[in-house]
Amino acid sequence: MQGRELRGELDAFLAETEQDLVAFRRDLHMHPELAFAEYRTTQRLAERLVAAGLTPSVLPRGTGLICDVGSGDGPTIALRADIDALPLQDEKDAPYRSTVPGACHACGHDVHTTILLGASLFLAQQAAAGLLPGRVRLIFQPAEELPGGALEVMAHGGISGVDRIFGLHCDPRVDVGQLGLKSGSITSACDKVVIRVSGPGGHTARPHLTADLVFALAKVLTELPAALSRRVDPRSSLSLVWGRVEAGTAANAIPDDGVAEGTVRCLDEDAWHAAPDLIKALLESVAGAYGIEATMEYTRGVPPVVNDEACVQMLGEAAERALGAGAVVSTHQSLGGEDFAWYLESIPGAFARLGTRSPGGTTYDIHQGTFDIDERAIAMGVRVMATTALTALFESTRVPAADEITSALA
Repeated sequence: MQGRELRGELDAFLAETEQDLVAFRRDLHMHPELAFAEYRTTQRLAERLVAAGLTPSVLPRGTGLICDVGSGDGPTIALRADIDALPLQDEKDAPYRSTVPGACHACGHDVHTTILLGASLFLAQQAAAGLLPGRVRLIFQPAEELPGGALEVMAHGGISGVDRIFGLHCDPRVDVGQLGLKSGSITSACDKVVIRVSGPGGHTARPHLTADLVFALAKVLTELPAALSRRVDPRSSLSLVWGRVEAGTAANAIPDDGVAEGTVRCLDEDAWHAAPDLIKALLESVAGAYGIEATMEYTRGVPPVVNDEACVQMLGEAAERALGAGAVVSTHQSLGGEDFAWYLESIPGAFARLGTRSPGGTTYDIHQGTFDIDERAIAMGVRVMATTALTALFESTRVPAADEITSALA
């Protein structure tokens, strides 16, 4: 399908459905559901997909679903949206603010979900007209914020037979109508580390008779991050940042135990895999020097999202076709975590940042109770996701020209 023809069909589709999609997003925003509790959201999605003639399959836990559009012949391209909300209070003064105390869509997952629904309905029309040269798998994933939803999808065959996968995330620092792209690492690995230290306590008048545990813990807090910066390639951006420290209850008593909790973030997969053993070895070295006992609990979060270059190019081409020249902008690496990364450890794909800021308007931040979007971004996202799926399908079925074959064999 030519770009102009596809754009015209999307124009006609959105002229009929855009307001309905905005209403759907607002309904989700008013009824947020936390990780692995997205029952209402899943039900609403299933109803809409069934009404479009599709056959969704709800995941075994009862939240999240997978649905194929098109025949089994040809390549399979997956599109993913996350459907869970955050445990935050909605602080907006809007008619569609959350009705659930302590929960709100402060990360835009309601937007992602609505965009994928819109793309699904358009692609279903294309399939009915015989215009899909393959299959599109729709993944409405639960529990991205936990995280764990991506692994749940994968455990139940969600990416089995998939050739490429694409996703996007709201970016309130980018204007509506633009799409941020980057090859390679676009988000960071994010793990949790808990360190517990212990040793003989005592009176602060006699620190030499104790392990002076608070002083030793302070050395752990400062020397571990410093040593990491000298033991790992700085291009990996491996960092250890503390978020909680606790030791002692009195000013004149040296405690016998303490705890520190923090996060480990990294943009490089190899450094991420090596991080637990390296941090443990550094901890043992520091603890030994100050005569304390130290243990570490290391909890894996998510790997970095590493975009495939060819898939980024497909996304870029699709965005230019769908939104117009100049719509694609370069985006930066983020040290935030995103469990879309798990898919990319198994199959190639790309993750984009969708502009949601009104030009000249307020720049909201995600994971804040005030977060909101310019709702024109919904139609923009539908255009991008639907066009990306079709672009990837046609690229995967395209027969190389003779000069391309000769070049490949050279």
